[in-house]
Amino acid sequence: MKRIVKQISKIILLAAGTLCLGSSIVAAQTKKTQKKSLPPRPVVSAPLSAFVKEANEAGIEFTVPAPFKEIAAVNNENFSFDYGMVIPGQDFEVWLQVHSLKQNWASYEQVKNVTGKTLANPDSTYLEAGRAHAAALSDDTKYFTRGLPTYVLDQYNADAGKTYLLNLADLPETKHYKYALIIALQKDHTGYLLAVCLTNVKGPEFFKNINKARDCMRFK
Repeated sequence: MKRIVKQISKIILLAAGTLCLGSSIVAAQTKKTQKKSLPPRPVVSAPLSAFVKEANEAGIEFTVPAPFKEIAAVNNENFSFDYGMVIPGQDFEVWLQVHSLKQNWASYEQVKNVTGKTLANPDSTYLEAGRAHAAALSDDTKYFTRGLPTYVLDQYNADAGKTYLLNLADLPETKHYKYALIIALQKDHTGYLLAVCLTNVKGPEFFKNINKARDCMRFK
């Protein structure tokens, strides 16, 4: 009788060991399957990597919004932008430029303290940049300018902002687009950003496309 009990105990232990081993194998296989099913990491292009770094230095967070795709940024003696993107299949592009104000403020304080002279306030740089691009891109000087209200600035953690709506000059750089809206946003003592939105049709669809990109950038 004792021998039978011992044999039964061995059988139970062996079965339990087999079950544990089977569970371990199943768990390992499940883990391996789950690991394989993870989606691949998105490939970050060199231009995007460089732009994200510049944006961070200017205190700005940036993500490429759907359904935009990256294009080569316009960068020559006439126009210098840091990143470009387009909605495939539509006449709509966005050119982006970011600028850190840290060095501007360091120079401003140094000149003021050493010489007693007063330079232009670096926080007004975004206005100069917006006006300069509007003048260079427009086919006349009658573009429409509008200050951004506080509730819009709050959405981007910005302290000031302006828009410039204009008819584009027929230039090779603009690929013969007809209209543009320039959006300039600035955060005090931190940085500014410019977004140039280009289109051939100035209507509701233009502003719908702009709305698709509205959440891609904001100040930290």
